[in-house]
Order: sequence, then structure tokens, then C-alpha cells
Amino acid sequence: MLFPPDFLTRLEYLSIMSKRVFRGQLLAQRRTRQTGAGIEFADHREYSPGEDLRYLDWNIYARHGDLLIRRFQEEQDLHLWLLLDCSNSMNLADGRKFELARQLAAALAWIALADLDRISVLACAAGVVEQFPLTRGRERILPLMQFLERLTASRPQTSLLESVRQFLHRRPRPGLAVILSDLFDTAGFEAGLDQLRFSGFDLHVIQLHHPLDADPAILGDAELVDMETGTILQTTITEQMLIEYRRLFSQHQEAVRSYCARYNLGCTQSSTQVQFDSLVMAMMKQSATS
Repeated sequence: MLFPPDFLTRLEYLSIMSKRVFRGQLLAQRRTRQTGAGIEFADHREYSPGEDLRYLDWNIYARHGDLLIRRFQEEQDLHLWLLLDCSNSMNLADGRKFELARQLAAALAWIALADLDRISVLACAAGVVEQFPLTRGRERILPLMQFLERLTASRPQTSLLESVRQFLHRRPRPGLAVILSDLFDTAGFEAGLDQLRFSGFDLHVIQLHHPLDADPAILGDAELVDMETGTILQTTITEQMLIEYRRLFSQHQEAVRSYCARYNLGCTQSSTQVQFDSLVMAMMKQSATS
């Protein structure tokens, strides 16, 4: 089941932890300093070190000792863009890779929506195939979950560059762009991420892999089907071929890590054996200490 009965409860816990423990650092990278601007009061959010003390709600501080910033309608909130890979390779074996990617998209969206930020999800393969439009407010989580549940990983081929080009053609406001993908792109992943960097987006790459991606564990005669292109190859798998495959897989993973480290981007690499909430907590801890 994509969204088990306790899913919303687990999302609420992640939201609380984000605010109280890590102060939303994962999703607060692009928040502007215009917190006190505007006329109509909207809500409070927790104070982050370095913000203008003039916008603290001193009445709440006097009564409860809580440091809360007053927020108004004109505050320019974070825009969170979630680019979700819906290509065939995300549906490998039991489909757990695509399931985990959608659960992570819902979790990150909920944390942002609970903090009055704006989110949008773009389903991508050889280009942008569907979009959940930019939205705001906790009540939008259920339509978002319904959108994610309807998606399938059945699109041929991945082109991160073309997906990003189509995304940028819509003239989105820069914010935090999160890529959820295995990054099995025959043309390479770098050019697409370059385009987002050059356009002023902060980036966090979440690269997921199935255990079979890392170690297919097959020997002998086999018919191999490329899940991205549909190409069929009749071959005999030898132990030496498996050794070379594992080397290339590790090389691909290292290339993603090196790229993100070179440009100081957030990078999370995980097997599908990890639960979505454990992965989000690990991401928040990494953000809090970086």
C-alpha cells in the first residue's frame, strides 16, 4: 500500500521534528527576509538565529517563552519544486523504488505545506508528463496524495535535461528543487542539474536504488531488457561481467556524490530497503549539521 493508514500520523511527526528539532533547515534554504512585511497577519513560525528581532511576537514570548516570528500575507515563502522520475526504471522488480519516491515526495510536501510554503510536483521522464500545480495549505495534502497515487512509472527513457528545460519554460520562481530519481539517464544527469543551478535554484538530489540495481545476482544465459529503452539483449552472464557491472554501478553512485559535493548541493543516496520517514529524518539531521 502506497499510503498506509498511519501515513498522515507519520507525516505529522516529521513536521513536528522539522520545526522543533531542526527548525526546518531542509526546507528553509531560500526563505526571504521579508518576514515582517505586509499588513494582514497570517500565522507564526519558529524564529531562526540571525532573523530580525523586530518581528518576534513579544507577547507570546512574555507569556510562554517561545520565540515565534509573526508572518504576514505578503511574506515571500519558499517554493518547493519536487521533480519525480516516472520512467520505467523506477518500477524495477517490486516497484518499491517508485513507491518510496512518491512517499518521500508526499513527506517533503507536507513539511513545506505545514510551514505555509508553496509546493508543486512534476512527474518527469523524457520530459514533464504531469504536474500537480503550485499550491499552499495543509488541506492540499490529500489531493496531492491522490495525484501521487495515480502516477505510474511506465514512461520510456529518462531525460533529466529535457524535463528541466520544460520545467524552466514554465518560468517557475526559483526556490528549492528536489530531484527524486535513480538518475539512470543515458545522456547523463549533470546537464539537467547544471540548468537548475544556473537558473538560481537550490538543489537536493535524492537518488534511490533497488538492491537489484546494485547486484543483479544472475549468471548464465539470460534475456536482458533495458527498462529505459525497451532494448532486448540475449547474452550469457559471466562472473567477470557481474564484477564489471558492480564497478560501473559504484562509479555512477560516486559520480553523483562528487557532482553534489563540488557544487555544495544536498545529496541523499539510499536503498529502497529504508523507510521513507527514516530517510527524511536522516536528511534533516544532515541539513542541521551542515
